[in-house]
Amino acid sequence: MLLIVGLGNPGTQYRYTRHNIGFRVIDKLVYDSGARDVSKNSFYGELFKSNEILFLKPTTFMNLSGRSLIAVKNFYKVALEDIIVIHDDIDLPFSALRMKSGGGHGGHNGLRSIDSTIGKDYTRVRMGVGKPEHRGQVVDYVLHNFLDEEEKIMDDWIEYTAKAVMQLEEKSLEEVKSRYSLKSFQG
Repeated sequence: MLLIVGLGNPGTQYRYTRHNIGFRVIDKLVYDSGARDVSKNSFYGELFKSNEILFLKPTTFMNLSGRSLIAVKNFYKVALEDIIVIHDDIDLPFSALRMKSGGGHGGHNGLRSIDSTIGKDYTRVRMGVGKPEHRGQVVDYVLHNFLDEEEKIMDDWIEYTAKAVMQLEEKSLEEVKSRYSLKSFQG
């Protein structure tokens, strides 16, 4: 069983923010796979299932993402190496795509929550959202929508990322990284 988690915040006011890029990829994966809703209150999130793949959007708000992930992980007995987390990354330029296993949270509160509940040894799909001019602007920056010119490539970038994530079902992380990592998405 593979568990693919997209990080974000619930609510329409956050739908197109930088912090919600993980949710947007999950929406694409759910749509493409025709996954069915298997959500329960005890999962603290929206959960979808297609064959042996689970797609999760925690609805706990970013800072408590681990609460939702651990509930689903335990219920379905998902191994740590079968967990993929898709998230925004301000340390990467806009539209960059990187993948890795393990590592630190880099100040990302969603990853911090997950690390504290399940440990650090899961696969991370890091989507670059750029960074603000000043470090003190991070919260405001990630909770604002992408710029109009950034949105122009968003559908294609999300589709590309969704394809890369699905490759992880059958190929090694190293193979997928070598084929799909991006410095920036060119369409």
